[in-house]
Amino acid sequence: MNKLNEFNKKQLKKDLPRIKSGDIVRVHQKIKEGDKQRIQIYEGLVIAIKHGKGINATITVRKTSKGIGIEKILPIHAPFIEKIEIIKRHKVRRAKLYYIRDKSAKKARLKEIKEKPNKNIPSKKKTETKKEEIKTEKK
Repeated sequence: MNKLNEFNKKQLKKDLPRIKSGDIVRVHQKIKEGDKQRIQIYEGLVIAIKHGKGINATITVRKTSKGIGIEKILPIHAPFIEKIEIIKRHKVRRAKLYYIRDKSAKKARLKEIKEKPNKNIPSKKKTETKKEEIKTEKK
């Protein structure tokens, strides 16, 4: 059992973003067609995250195409998933957004979260003044 856990840890992807339900994501998938291989992009709303953070973790992504709702259940750590990008984040109060299936276009709107700038990164002006203070102290 220990060897199985070690193998699974090696298969986990380390560069994945923190995905939550309510995010609009763009998933890049590798698709084989005969001898050729290409990348297809699937963009939609994450309505569910299941099976934790391990090798079995999946996300359910929903989009509407020509008025028809399409859902895909994608394993996050699968080798055919090239990368996952987060396009937008929405404020949601539930972990599973299955109620979106019954809503039509305008009723299915979610409130978007605006990204806040990091306060930990110092601005250029502060670093320039600190450098000037250090120079004056040395003289």
